[in-house]
Amino acid sequence: MPSKMPIQIGQKPMSSRRLPRTVTTITPQRISFVGGGTDLPSFYSRQDGSVISSAIDKYVYVTVKRHSPLFQEEYRLSYSKTEHTNSLDKIENSIARECLRLVHIDPPLYIATAADLPASSGLGSSSSFAVGLLNALHLLKGERVSPAQLAEEACEVEINILGNPIGKQDQYAAAFGGLNHIVFKKNGRVEIDHLVLQNNLIDEIFENSLLIWTGIQRNASDILVKQNENVAKNFANYELIIDNNKTCKDLMLNPPSDFLNQFGKLLEKSWQTKKSLEQTISSNEMDEIHNRVKILGGYGGKLNGAGGGGFFFEIIPKESHAATLSFYGPSRVLKVAYEPFGSRLLSETF
Repeated sequence: MPSKMPIQIGQKPMSSRRLPRTVTTITPQRISFVGGGTDLPSFYSRQDGSVISSAIDKYVYVTVKRHSPLFQEEYRLSYSKTEHTNSLDKIENSIARECLRLVHIDPPLYIATAADLPASSGLGSSSSFAVGLLNALHLLKGERVSPAQLAEEACEVEINILGNPIGKQDQYAAAFGGLNHIVFKKNGRVEIDHLVLQNNLIDEIFENSLLIWTGIQRNASDILVKQNENVAKNFANYELIIDNNKTCKDLMLNPPSDFLNQFGKLLEKSWQTKKSLEQTISSNEMDEIHNRVKILGGYGGKLNGAGGGGFFFEIIPKESHAATLSFYGPSRVLKVAYEPFGSRLLSETF
């Protein structure tokens, strides 16, 4: 499904009923199975990129409220800190500031956000916040926009306006939800192939997997800057990742009897290739965490996100979950499930 489009085209106003006073959106985070890194412009400007990812049942919540003039402030933002300012230019949260520029609503405004998981953990929380905030702003204006537009607007904010050295997969995963094969075309277009697996295979994947927390929160910008700089030098490895992506899609659509074992080995193979793209993607400490999971019965897995920390996504048969939980403890092991929906309205008041 092609989804490249001009920004703010195709808005559909809601019915003539009065506009909401408060809107809260819920937007999923994601797990990228195979293809991470090929969604960077430095790669897909040379060759089409390709990612297979799934939204998960961990969310970013964004509330936008028409603020009372009695507070005598134009903007109040509440996230990991609280901001009070009378100037849009002085908003420190860069994503919030630029989303407010892109989808303008006359102040005063109150914006609050919360998340199920820590920020900077490799599950796309920043892009989920951008998509969720843009969705809330449109809804507060009485506009319902497509997932494709939300994704493109989030890319406009994060990549084109703020210049963050990131790719496009997170914005599309957050906006569309579900399990998708996302293709990033050389001409800038993005194509979405929503994958429907037989015999509830996607549920089987998540029932036989765990997220293992490395305990490291990191800003991936430094890793991504280096990765972008070295795309040409590492092009052969990127082509291997693209090949793994094709194998992954075929494996999902035509699952063998030992699917979980093969799927885990494929994630493992792709992870070993990705590690070679930039030496700071992994570390001895993180390698030890990953290797221990395999000793405990895991079939294979990968680190989520750009690298440097966050969560390992590990294919672990259900019968080995107890041993993994016993070794790492409940503060390090997380169970997640498939989320079929993308960013959506959670509640509104009038």
